[in-house]
Amino acid sequence: MNQLQLVASIAERDVMRYTPAGIPIVSARLAHGSEQIEAGVPRQVEFEITAIAAGEISGRFNQAELGATFRFTGFLARKNRNSKSLVFHVTDFEAYTPDH
Repeated sequence: MNQLQLVASIAERDVMRYTPAGIPIVSARLAHGSEQIEAGVPRQVEFEITAIAAGEISGRFNQAELGATFRFTGFLARKNRNSKSLVFHVTDFEAYTPDH
């Protein structure tokens, strides 16, 4: 199974573009920061990941507030056929509020 769920903010976002088939795509950089437990020890985790939203979700993704925190759902795939770099393909997202 290849499913990723990530709480992150939209750090940067490119202008919407269209594939040759006319499918809208928006690329972005998502920023994540959290504390995770590894081998019983707390660990600070911070990273940025390249993400894209294609098709119907791209319009909503394009309008989402920069810097706001969302829960993103999607999958990982190579940037292109010959690349070893991964890109997070966002299939859905929602506003995130911590359960405190």
